[in-house]
Amino acid sequence: MVCATHFGGEVMDFYLTRHQYYCGVDLHARMLYVCILDASGKTLRHRKIPADPQRFLAFVGPYREDLVVGAECVFCWYWLADLCEDNGIPFVLGHALYMKAIHGGKAKNDRIDSRKIAHLLLGCMFPLAYVYPRGMRAARDLLRRRMYFVRHRAEMMAHIKNTASQYNLPEVGGRLDRPGRWEEVSEHFPEGPVRESVQANLATIEHLSGVIAHLEWYIEKATRDIRYRDLSLLRSIHGVGLVLALTIVHEIDTIDRFPRVQEFLSYSRLVACAHESAGKKKGTGGRKIGNAHLKAAFSQAACLLLRDKPQAKRLVARLEKKHGKGKAMSILARRIATAVYFMLKRREPFDEARFFAA
Repeated sequence: MVCATHFGGEVMDFYLTRHQYYCGVDLHARMLYVCILDASGKTLRHRKIPADPQRFLAFVGPYREDLVVGAECVFCWYWLADLCEDNGIPFVLGHALYMKAIHGGKAKNDRIDSRKIAHLLLGCMFPLAYVYPRGMRAARDLLRRRMYFVRHRAEMMAHIKNTASQYNLPEVGGRLDRPGRWEEVSEHFPEGPVRESVQANLATIEHLSGVIAHLEWYIEKATRDIRYRDLSLLRSIHGVGLVLALTIVHEIDTIDRFPRVQEFLSYSRLVACAHESAGKKKGTGGRKIGNAHLKAAFSQAACLLLRDKPQAKRLVARLEKKHGKGKAMSILARRIATAVYFMLKRREPFDEARFFAA
């Protein structure tokens, strides 16, 4: 059983199902600190063990009849979730940024953290993160790696253009990821350390372009025979190609896990959550809570739509007068995310006329 508690536009889910035993795991790459409580809160076992599946199963073996296992969402949770699923043990993942009881203590170590996780489960105050299905994890991680390389290549291109501004040279226009332009761009800068720095950036861009091209080829080949039901809907948005659509599909998994569009936008980091006290605004927060990869995907979709659609350019120009350029682009990305939510919910393709008329 899961309870969803609403805080304005944000939703926090707690695990409420009652069990006879509660297992809190402080998870690390090579070791675990495991604490098992009974329903009255009495500590039954509390020990550090190696991060080995058989050792873990042996440790919790006497209590498996009615046990729930909880762990904080860190980078190495996949194997523990899969192990529990294979052995019929309920597993819940804790949202790292909501587990203040762990991070805010006066004293903090692995032993204390594992006990706190178990008590959060027992007290129905364990904040849930989404346990992503194992069948799509590898493809999602590969798409995320591709996005990292794309972002790193963009940083190299931006540095070249900034270097031209730094030395008051003519602007370096056009795309810098085209091999035919690299010699021309290099000659744009004077001899010496400046040109050497630019050539280092160009060499990095060349290598990353090859890596990105190979990853895109592999992704398209690997997904050619998979029928993603949402893929054709997402590709109906102008500028959204196969790889970007796959990125959005894998980051969302299923749109049904978001009951309201506000929750989807919050998860996509496209809304700012206000902080208020005694009727006074204290700014905004929660910028790191949500899916950074989904925000990047919708921001890229906004740039692609703006590049080719005059209606999008007029919309952003109108928003820019009121909000400024950066916020205008964020509003466009949020509108695309809103459209995607209802497209996937209603099984309808992108309606361009409705989008720009809204």
